[in-house]
Amino acid sequence: MSELIRQATPADSDALMKLRIDAEEWLASAGIDQWRSPGFRDRALAKWQVDVAEGRTWVVPATNSKLLGTITLARPDSDFWKRADSPESAVYVAKLITARSAAGQRLGGRLLDWAGSVARDRQLPWVRLDVWRDNLKLQGYYLNEGFEHVRTEAPSHRLSGWMAQRPSSLAMHADTPLRTVDTPRLAG
Repeated sequence: MSELIRQATPADSDALMKLRIDAEEWLASAGIDQWRSPGFRDRALAKWQVDVAEGRTWVVPATNSKLLGTITLARPDSDFWKRADSPESAVYVAKLITARSAAGQRLGGRLLDWAGSVARDRQLPWVRLDVWRDNLKLQGYYLNEGFEHVRTEAPSHRLSGWMAQRPSSLAMHADTPLRTVDTPRLAG
């Protein structure tokens, strides 16, 4: 298991999409219909390429030029996080995906801890995220990782909207932290 995390580069695009497609297939086999609507993949890849170019996407490399996981430190989503939430007070997690080959190694939790360390470095008190409203298993996963449900928003043009946060000081897997290969840039 890799102990390193680094910023993604455009050269990671194929490996990132492979990771996502594998996750889509796993979700479908578990009876979860997420990320599979027509055209969704193309739009997602275009947005992801912007995140990579702007230094917001990070990857955990495997030794064989594949990726074990990825996380994007996103901008606050204005469909969900409002001015009253003090959106500038958090690091926002998006596109957290781990390879099936990393199952059982707590990589997702370690990526969340890493996001907390980025928030602490930026002197921000929260790590926040939103997930699909009907993905109860994923919501349960985040609750088990120390997140608390804030509220659920349901804009008609979005399937996501279950919102949660946890203190940036919380590290659920402090015994196995990821080491950053390069310093996170502040992405606006």
